[in-house]
Amino acid sequence: MLAALARDPVADADGDDRLMWRLRAHDEAALAALYDRHAGAAYGLALRMPRDPPAAEEVVQDAFLALWRHAAAFQAERTSLRSWLLTIARNRAVDRLRRQRSRGPAVAQGVRAAAVRGAVTALLPAQRQVLEWAHVAGLSQSEIANRTGLALGTVKSRTRLALDHLRRVLAGTDAAEATES
Repeated sequence: MLAALARDPVADADGDDRLMWRLRAHDEAALAALYDRHAGAAYGLALRMPRDPPAAEEVVQDAFLALWRHAAAFQAERTSLRSWLLTIARNRAVDRLRRQRSRGPAVAQGVRAAAVRGAVTALLPAQRQVLEWAHVAGLSQSEIANRTGLALGTVKSRTRLALDHLRRVLAGTDAAEATES
């Protein structure tokens, strides 16, 4: 976006305060001059966080887009433009890292939940029913035996067989996930 903007030798010679005044009036040449002047520092800062060049480029683009959209919020008496812009870039990079980190566990939990659902579905119906009564309805093995008319030993056997099956299947899933990582 910024590379396509026309070069303006006057904008290149202006100071940051004058360029910000022009930017508030939506002067694209002022934005291009500011980009030329400060994008390298913003990119260097952004690259140190994710250590991912494409992500750092996106952070810089987001920072300059924020600069364009919120030029009126800049207060020269409080900070320099460079500091303000680098703070925006840093915040964008941190937000990006947080989004990536929060997505990772959620994806892993989703994969794990899908594996558990698949393993439960693969159980024999009698074993699955005993587990559902125990873990969904919260019934004890004695209560399951009383409600179903099954012998307590049968309920215990089905529970043990079901849990053994789940343990084996899910251990295989964990091993597969570990080799993919």
